[in-house]
Amino acid sequence: MKNFSYVIKDEVGIHARPAGLLVKEAKKYQSKVMITKDGKSADATRLMALMGLGVKCGDSVDVEISGDDEETAFTEMKAFFENNL
Repeated sequence: MKNFSYVIKDEVGIHARPAGLLVKEAKKYQSKVMITKDGKSADATRLMALMGLGVKCGDSVDVEISGDDEETAFTEMKAFFENNL
């Protein structure tokens, strides 16, 4: 299992468009990608669950990745967050 924390820089947080991109990215991997904010977690492949976290600009989220391809998923998900969120 690998994890990292990230502070959201997108001015509107994780709303429909970035959440959709995040779901698409997370579905590329066999590993399970979980996003946690304020003790609530959501599977990163589930759009409505992600949007239900209510992540806004400036919020810190924890991303946990576990599975067969977690090394690749960790590297690429971290880059995705830095480039898109």
